[in-house]
Amino acid sequence: MKKILISAVLLTASSSAMAVAPGGPNCGWGNMLFEGQTGTASHVVASFTNGSTFNNTFGMTFGTNGCSTQGSLTYGGKEMIDVSLIMDEFTEDVARGDGEAITAVAVSIGVEEQDRANFKRSMHDNFDKMFPSEDVTTEHVVQTMFEVMESDEQLAKYTVAE
Repeated sequence: MKKILISAVLLTASSSAMAVAPGGPNCGWGNMLFEGQTGTASHVVASFTNGSTFNNTFGMTFGTNGCSTQGSLTYGGKEMIDVSLIMDEFTEDVARGDGEAITAVAVSIGVEEQDRANFKRSMHDNFDKMFPSEDVTTEHVVQTMFEVMESDEQLAKYTVAE
């Protein structure tokens, strides 16, 4: 059951990651058709139009349809790692320094197999910092996890955006 829950969390986290305006904010027929409109429905239909006709892909490839690939992609949402659904298991694993939940988090952020033991040890060594109280938020846990990784020479490479 734990493996199914952890897999669902990781799939949800990775599928919810999106870059803001790939191809630019004016890219594709959907943006042209719904220009000036606001609201979720307009954005969803414009996105569906672009995705179902592949015109934004064509536009990015050939520089048409208001599309450009000159700028950097950005992400304006929260961290992609969400341990809220496995918080109890993750807390226990960090306290022990091993387990399925801590391994799943390491895999989901791209920690290579040869660095996972160090990741687990670093998280375990910083348990009190990551979990300062019983009512700690998942945002605090994830932020602290990345801070711990940044301070470790071997793990810092997993926190740098490439």
